[in-house]
Amino acid sequence: MSLDITPTTLLGQQIIQSYGDLRFRISDTVFERPILVFPGETVDWPVSSIEELGVENLAAVIEAEPPVDILLIGCGKGMSLIPPAIRDELKSAGIVIEPMDTGAACRTFNVLATEDRRVAAALIPVE
Repeated sequence: MSLDITPTTLLGQQIIQSYGDLRFRISDTVFERPILVFPGETVDWPVSSIEELGVENLAAVIEAEPPVDILLIGCGKGMSLIPPAIRDELKSAGIVIEPMDTGAACRTFNVLATEDRRVAAALIPVE
C-alpha cells in the first residue's frame, strides 16, 4: 500500500509525495532503495537496515551545505534507538537526530521542509 502525503511546496524543493511498497516518490521521481532526502536533492543511501547505520554512512549529512540541523531517521516499520556513539558524533556536528518509523519521518520531513527548516531524512523503505 502506498500513501500519498503531498503538501504544497516551493519550486525546486524536494518533497516526499508517497512511500510504501518498498519505494518512495520524491518530487515525481521514484526511488526503490534507501535514500537521503535534503530540501534541495535526494541521493542514494547505502543502509538497508538500521543495524547498518554508522557515522561513515551519514557523512553526506554531516558535510551538507547548507548545514543540516535536524536529521530524521526513518528506521523502517518501527522506531529504533540510535547508538550513543552515532548520536554523540552528530551532536558534535550540530545535528539533532530524531529516529522514528519511516512513515512518520516522511511526514515530518515535509512539514519541516515547508517551514524552511534545515532538515534531512535518512529513509529505509517499508512495504
